[in-house]
Amino acid sequence: MLAAYLPGNSTVEMRKIDIPSPGSGQVLVKMGSSGICGTDIKYIYHKHVGSYEKRTAYMNVVAGHEPCGRIVALGPNCRHFKDGDRVVVYHISGCGFCPSCRKGHPISCTDLTHRSAYGWQRDGGHEEFMVADEKDLIHLPDGLSYDDGCFISCGVGTAYEGVLRGEVSGSDSVVVVGLGPVGLATLMIAKGRGAKKLIGVDTQKERVETAVKMGLVNAAYLASPDTLGQIKELTKGGANVAVDCSGAPQGRLLALQSTAVWGRCVYIGELGAVEFDVSEDLLHQQRRIIGSWVTSLYNMERCCLDLDDWGAHPHDLVTHRFKLEDAPAAYQVVSDGKCGKVVIAFE
Repeated sequence: MLAAYLPGNSTVEMRKIDIPSPGSGQVLVKMGSSGICGTDIKYIYHKHVGSYEKRTAYMNVVAGHEPCGRIVALGPNCRHFKDGDRVVVYHISGCGFCPSCRKGHPISCTDLTHRSAYGWQRDGGHEEFMVADEKDLIHLPDGLSYDDGCFISCGVGTAYEGVLRGEVSGSDSVVVVGLGPVGLATLMIAKGRGAKKLIGVDTQKERVETAVKMGLVNAAYLASPDTLGQIKELTKGGANVAVDCSGAPQGRLLALQSTAVWGRCVYIGELGAVEFDVSEDLLHQQRRIIGSWVTSLYNMERCCLDLDDWGAHPHDLVTHRFKLEDAPAAYQVVSDGKCGKVVIAFE
């Protein structure tokens, strides 16, 4: 079968490999859709970044940490899922015993001997069939597509957790800074949870227009020196919840400063730094800063169920779908940054 690898020089290497067989407690998943995440671009595609000792480095495995598909074979000792089930694969396989795994957050597993990420330390979803541990699977509701599922497995799950930690409800106005795929998903989820006012901000005009076109915002702004004042005027002093999905210093600062007194500011954008006046921007405003990384197995399942109940589809944020053999072109599109969500589609 065909599979995609990332040599770390801004290219994709396509190889023919054997179809794997599931071991004990494992299943074989026929891929339906497998997403490309911005993290893959930053940490693997251009250059391999990470530590082999800390198991954060790419280990020359099949790429793709956003897999979704259908079970076609079961290994021995599988207890819950069955042949034919449609599943999302949680992209980190943890030890199962450390405090983070016990809390359902294998993303934060501290046992570096047993923690492994699909598409980073073990074969991921950019292949026709992949092996996954049964414990890492989430049922994909019938009302959601494979494109929905692959996006939920990382980006949408991350957005969902951020919205939960921000305690978003119908009483809240919400501002989202950074309207890439995760930022748009954050707006979608905040809307589903009943936020009374939704505001988006980005430096790219096309992304601002996309948020408006999709009906995800009450107002959207192209970032400028006036943006903070515009947000405060619209929200009568600041948003109850601000979520930074940009990972940019200016974006993080804007999110914090646009948060209301006693409000919650959630950082989910990766990399970079931020500098602010601790007294003026944080303490004296009684604001909370909350860091959130991916989500738990339990909350990923809740995310699937909520989206299905709301009739909301992350696949609406997909702008490009490629066949597996066209993975090099798909990665180039994501690297260029002029896109929404990009997926490798198998069906």
